[in-house]
Amino acid sequence: MMSRVQKGVIAGLVATVAVSILEAVNLFAGPWVEPFPLFIAGMLGMPGNLAVGWIAHFVAGSVVLGSLFGILCPKMPGQTPETKGIIFAVGAWAVLMVTVFLFGDPRIFRGSGGFGMVAWMLVSHAVFGIVLGNVYARLVEREKRAAKLMDGVAPAH
Repeated sequence: MMSRVQKGVIAGLVATVAVSILEAVNLFAGPWVEPFPLFIAGMLGMPGNLAVGWIAHFVAGSVVLGSLFGILCPKMPGQTPETKGIIFAVGAWAVLMVTVFLFGDPRIFRGSGGFGMVAWMLVSHAVFGIVLGNVYARLVEREKRAAKLMDGVAPAH
């Protein structure tokens, strides 16, 4: 039996992979806006270091946001798991924007960034939330089905 945090981390990892595919297309076919891994690397004081950006992107998406979603999901508003995921991810996006403006360098949104970058980040966070909520709900449902199958079964040892 997995804890809510474990389910959240798995769902966060899957959602991060989904968003990373979008980011990879943006990075290699465009870039139309600054890729999120480069944005994160710049915020961490290592501008241009794509490896650091990807690592931070996966840690933040799976460990931080995934586990936080696992904790908060049962108490969140929304009718569907995907709606809960979008609400959560857009909230995470808002925290990121406030953090950048309060503690980071808001000039990163000028020039090649600007509104396009903010909009891209909002859309990619919404995609993250949809996948996060869907995978989390599937893990919960899978565990419920397994518990129902095991109901009344004697232990093997």
